[in-house]
Amino acid sequence: EVLDPEQNHTFNDHYLEVDFDLSDVMFVATANTLNIPPALLDRMEVIRLPGYTEDEKIHIAERYLVPKQMKANGLKSGELGITEAAIRDIVRFYTREAGVRNLEREIAKICRKVVKSVQLKPRDEKTTATPRVLGKYLGVRRFRYGRAEEYDQIGQVTGLAWTEVGGELLTIEAAVVPGKGKLIHTGQLGEVMQESIQAAVTVVRSRAETLGIDPDFHQKFDLHIHVPEGATPKDGPSAGVGMCTALVSALARIAVCSDVAMTGEITLRGEILPIGGLKEKLLAAHRGGLGIVLIPEENRKDLVEIPKNIKDHLDIRPVRWIDEVLAVALQRMPSPLQSSEAQVKSKPVAKGEGTKTKKGSRIRAH
Repeated sequence: EVLDPEQNHTFNDHYLEVDFDLSDVMFVATANTLNIPPALLDRMEVIRLPGYTEDEKIHIAERYLVPKQMKANGLKSGELGITEAAIRDIVRFYTREAGVRNLEREIAKICRKVVKSVQLKPRDEKTTATPRVLGKYLGVRRFRYGRAEEYDQIGQVTGLAWTEVGGELLTIEAAVVPGKGKLIHTGQLGEVMQESIQAAVTVVRSRAETLGIDPDFHQKFDLHIHVPEGATPKDGPSAGVGMCTALVSALARIAVCSDVAMTGEITLRGEILPIGGLKEKLLAAHRGGLGIVLIPEENRKDLVEIPKNIKDHLDIRPVRWIDEVLAVALQRMPSPLQSSEAQVKSKPVAKGEGTKTKKGSRIRAH
């Protein structure tokens, strides 16, 4: 209530028994997440601050963090140098954060170990930290740097996810096995993501004949959707378009292009709805080496907030309908069934049909 000027103009300190005038006070609060009481949140104006990009972190480290830690640890400018490539590897493999707090800790760790080596064995030459020697100072890599799949896979799609520490690549897998229409989902998926799977299945059923899929597939086959890294909880509607694409790929036996990533909520009509965290997701796609990113048409306006160097390296394509997504993501569009009685039987993929990788080698269906 102190934050609400309509209710409180003063604050009484019970210990000093003095009233403080709050009429001219502006309260500024910070939080890493918005999981705060609704009554408190309602009295605030929320200003979202996105995390630093990889290039911004490197720039901050070179100009501020490295000199600061060298001074704090008693190192002279001629005693230690950390290359840009080494800082980039620290950001990618030793930290996972939106800010630079842990990055500074890792730099401080390097400085301390260099100080120790100088004290134990004085020498005149400068110590240079490069990616090859980071393991000596920081130990084994603690995080996996998300990279795009090298091969085109059947039933596997690269999605994009937002987390509190930035964007991540989200692998979505779909498998079709003989059964009685059971829908299985694994990977510690939240309630919203489970509903997205159900919506995606309905979209595929409503377009089955157009997509060259047996209209009765939901009665003859079990569908399994899996999102790897099962120990990590996942939720949100933005993976809907990826799940729908993975299902079409698995049912039509057509591989998904590995250099394509996508994000967007899907409706029962196959329309792609807008999502949040676009900047972080595009940064993840850029880090992962992806070429094409499909985003909802309504998120086109948000591209003005994306750094120019990111937009220059990505082919960002706004889409509105699932048909546009499939035309880009699949190696080829499925051929429609000739009649409603036509059946698409489960069979191995024909040799040379939608099964080649970028390098021409065979792939395994997922």
